[in-house]
Amino acid sequence: MLADDTHFATPVTVWMDVDRRIDQLADLVADNSAQVERVVQVRQAVQAYRQWSDRIEDMLGSGRRRDVLERLRDLGQTDVLDRFRRQLVAFQTEERRLDTLRSNAADAARAHQQALIVAAAFGSLLFVALAVWLFTRGVRGRLALLSDNAGRLAGNGPLAPIEPGGDEIARLDLTLHETSRRLLEAERIQARFHADLARRADELARINETLRQQTQENEMFIYSVSHDLRAPLVNLQGFSKELTRACDELHAAVRESSLAAQTRERIERVIDEDIGEALRYLQTAVLRASHIIDALLRLSRVGRVEYRRQRVDVGDIVQRVADAMQGSIRAHRAHVGIGELPAVWGDPTALEQVFANLVGNAVNYLDPAREGRIEIGTTPAPPGVHSLRIFYVRDNGLGISATALPRLFNAFQRLHGNATAGEGVGLALVRRMVERHGGRVWAESKEGVGTTFYLSLPEASAQAEERARGTLALLDTAGVPAVRDARDRRADREDHDRAGANGSLAAHSVDVSPGISTR
Repeated sequence: MLADDTHFATPVTVWMDVDRRIDQLADLVADNSAQVERVVQVRQAVQAYRQWSDRIEDMLGSGRRRDVLERLRDLGQTDVLDRFRRQLVAFQTEERRLDTLRSNAADAARAHQQALIVAAAFGSLLFVALAVWLFTRGVRGRLALLSDNAGRLAGNGPLAPIEPGGDEIARLDLTLHETSRRLLEAERIQARFHADLARRADELARINETLRQQTQENEMFIYSVSHDLRAPLVNLQGFSKELTRACDELHAAVRESSLAAQTRERIERVIDEDIGEALRYLQTAVLRASHIIDALLRLSRVGRVEYRRQRVDVGDIVQRVADAMQGSIRAHRAHVGIGELPAVWGDPTALEQVFANLVGNAVNYLDPAREGRIEIGTTPAPPGVHSLRIFYVRDNGLGISATALPRLFNAFQRLHGNATAGEGVGLALVRRMVERHGGRVWAESKEGVGTTFYLSLPEASAQAEERARGTLALLDTAGVPAVRDARDRRADREDHDRAGANGSLAAHSVDVSPGISTR
């Protein structure tokens, strides 16, 4: 009020809250007429003060600051607040007195009740002792026989008969005999179930082996077909370049010929528009087919590569990936934050490819309308899971619609086809590599907000390292790594030779090293 600020007015919600509290107070003392009367007087005092406050606010709002000051001086001479305080103090004093009376009455009742409880407990103990003595005297023998039957039931032995009767002991003995019969039946059913389970396990093992062989055959088929398709693509690329050069020579010959100008222009238009456009379409289709073949080769190899599992420092891997992508990160004006990342158990090359694909996706699909943020960290594993580490790669990019999430990790799925180039196999490779490590990958996303990819990987442990050292020693003794590595190197050379026969396809092929993939 001194600063002539009109925004000090008390909100209506404050007065409504005061009225609500007074109503609650009246409900609590509804059984005491004197206290109800005091509550009424408190309400009247509050209403009087509210009327005075409203007048002050009205005058201040209309610029009557001098009248406001006069009202404030008169406030000290009026008893609005004093009357409110007196009623409130009287109300509290009466409530304290009533509370003291109630407490004293409760204490007296509690003492009387405790005395009755002690007397009842003593009498009950005497009655129970007499009843137990009478009970044990009559049924001790039958209980001994019942206990013997319980022991026989625990040992899967035949039960001894007991004298018939209608009391609880006889009914319990009947229950023991019925339980014995049901246990024998359950054992027979369990034996059948075990036999059926063993048979189904054998069938499942055979089916899994068949699926493994079929998957391996499919991968080899894709690998062979992809290799075989490279040769005609190289030829098409070479012939298209030859045709391009021939068109250039024909164009020069027509330009230097003595043909009529109209005929020369017509021939040049056919060369430039019809033949040239057809050649460009042909080269684009060949390049697209080459990219698809490279993607098929990567998909076929990911299941055949022999992993060399060891303790992997994920923090170092992610830092290397971020350093390698600094150019792309700066181009997208993005900021990458890397948290504390624990070590895991796996193949370092494969895991670097996994994080390179995920971080590359996050960079490529940032929203150009806002500053990009990418975060790599860990999240606690669910309760009961102690052997897995869960990592996440979070971005504030374009996001993915809920309808597209179920097919996010399928091969050749491009959900933002115009954002960047690619074939849509990066996340399919990530899923297969993570699953080969015994983990799982999934995503949470909201369109226009961003996407978070989660992946679980086995934690690095002393037991895992010891098992891996033993396995590697056994494989090295058998010569398996050398054979497998030689086969993979031979396949790489075949890829390079077939792709580089002309030289042009190799210049435009998709990078199969760890790098940026596509969604």
